[in-house]
Amino acid sequence: MQEDRTTRLKRLQMRSMRRGIKEMDILLSAFAAANLEQMDAAQLDLYDQLLHENDQDLYQWVTGQAEPQERFRALVADIAQTYQK
Repeated sequence: MQEDRTTRLKRLQMRSMRRGIKEMDILLSAFAAANLEQMDAAQLDLYDQLLHENDQDLYQWVTGQAEPQERFRALVADIAQTYQK
């Protein structure tokens, strides 16, 4: 069964807030609050995939300590930009 958009947005927001490390809770919850509503289905799919990545890797990608996977580069740049605002 496929979840409706409202349920999906709530699930992604919750997964953004409940990470393994506090730094990623802060970074991803700020991004999710500012952007999820405006994202289309393909963008939400990519964000959902990103949330399955290891927090240590995500943190290094967002802070520029390591290069993200090609498919996540634009999304990671957007997340990093959101935090800097």
